[in-house]
Amino acid sequence: MTTTTKRQSLLALIQAHLNLAPESTLEKVLELLEDEEDIRDARAEIADAKINGTVSWDDYKKGLM
Repeated sequence: MTTTTKRQSLLALIQAHLNLAPESTLEKVLELLEDEEDIRDARAEIADAKINGTVSWDDYKKGLM
């Protein structure tokens, strides 16, 4: 119950600040969130490459022809 109340309070606070923020600030926040998603995706790809290995660029190019 406490976690839900804290989460709701935090979301209300964020909403209040978002309503006051200029559009340029909101665009920056969105860019940061996208960057974070890209970093998360890259880490997942690196982990996958460690497990499953990779393909050399030459082998990849041969597969395209």
